[in-house]
Amino acid sequence: MEIQRKEKAMILKTKLFGHVYAFQSLKEVMAKANEEKSGDKLAGLAAESAEERVAAKIVLSQITLEDLRNHPAVPYETDEVTRIIQDDINEPIYREIKGMTVSDLREWILDEETTGEMIRRVSRGLTSEMVAAVAKIMSNLDLVYGARKIRVTAHCNTTIGEEGTLSSRLQPNHPTDDPDGIMASLLEGLTYGAGDALLGLNPVDDSAESVARVLHRFEEVKQKHQIPTQTCVLAHVTTQMEAIRKGAPADLIFQSIAGSEMGNTAFGFNAATIEEARQLALTKGTAQGPNVMYFETGQGSELSSEAHHETDQVTMEARCYGFARHFSPFLVNTVVGFIGPEYLYDGRQVNRAGLEDHFMGKLSGIPMGCDACYTNHMKTDQNDIENLATLLVAAGCNYIMGVPQGDDCMLMYQCTGFHEAAALREVFGLRPIKEFDQWLEKWGLSRDGKLTPLAGDASVFLK
Repeated sequence: MEIQRKEKAMILKTKLFGHVYAFQSLKEVMAKANEEKSGDKLAGLAAESAEERVAAKIVLSQITLEDLRNHPAVPYETDEVTRIIQDDINEPIYREIKGMTVSDLREWILDEETTGEMIRRVSRGLTSEMVAAVAKIMSNLDLVYGARKIRVTAHCNTTIGEEGTLSSRLQPNHPTDDPDGIMASLLEGLTYGAGDALLGLNPVDDSAESVARVLHRFEEVKQKHQIPTQTCVLAHVTTQMEAIRKGAPADLIFQSIAGSEMGNTAFGFNAATIEEARQLALTKGTAQGPNVMYFETGQGSELSSEAHHETDQVTMEARCYGFARHFSPFLVNTVVGFIGPEYLYDGRQVNRAGLEDHFMGKLSGIPMGCDACYTNHMKTDQNDIENLATLLVAAGCNYIMGVPQGDDCMLMYQCTGFHEAAALREVFGLRPIKEFDQWLEKWGLSRDGKLTPLAGDASVFLK
């Protein structure tokens, strides 16, 4: 696949409809090639017209992968995320592809002769800026078709991402972290087939004592009913580490991550913290492994902490996945519409971002899911989110969220409920993770891949 090209300076201008569009930097081209995003407008980075956006896409399509590697969004010398992304590159593979343009890469990914295994190999030679660039010149269907080819699995207690499966994270959040309230949602969700990816709570109380209390309750339920899944409480990474050191049972350690060192500092950690957490999970955690980390992301998070380095939100999001890849996670998902209309204004922007994020995560080589969601002050509704969830499953998404009635009473946002994963499994002929699927059948909750009349009846676990 080696493409020979002469060394030449980047051409950052093009003529379109009789007008010459000249861009001052590759960073400007990258930003203005984005589909419309309210966050890019807020940052003052967006194209000023549809014509300028098309011109930027044309220019970007002719940029080589080598140029993109040589111009990271944040300098190598000042940012550890950049250093991790760059240093993790497989150099022989990179040398095979560095002469390709962004357009060449897009055509190659979409070529029917290009397999998922071929893409997985090449992904080891891609920086996050390359991943972002190719996503920018793809249509929504391109993003679905390209992502569908790529299969990324990971193993904690069970294996996620295998062909023929769709998983869900059971998210039994409670406004006061009341253990009985959490258990009521947890048991109901299990009867609908939710939770094969994770039993995962977002806590109100970020104390080691409260986290430990919920983790012990999760483990008690998991052991009592022999549930083949994983558990996690999504407190700050340092809080989870403290709880584990005090004896709390945890399969996974979670952290929200950003695409720059400055963004991660604002979240209260660095790469060394994450590696320390990973080693702790491997030595003191309760999972089989080897994949014991869980990361969440979302377009716009870097801008919200002024850590975006004048870089567009798609590129910064791709850098999250390059950072995540370094730690071999079990789960990664974008909480795509959670941050709000400042960054993704309406359903159209949320759906585009969800497809971008999923594709970029997979192309980066990580097991990617998506929290298809929105906030109540965003110009969108449940139909938009169900549209996105359907498109993501068509694209081979590893997992989505399962929240009681799709309404998170603690985080105050809307997402997919218990029924959505079950319906989508039926529509696409998919099953939960094998061991969990068998567990559902053992309890009489599922038969031949479909829920039985017992679905929704949590009393089956109380008898």
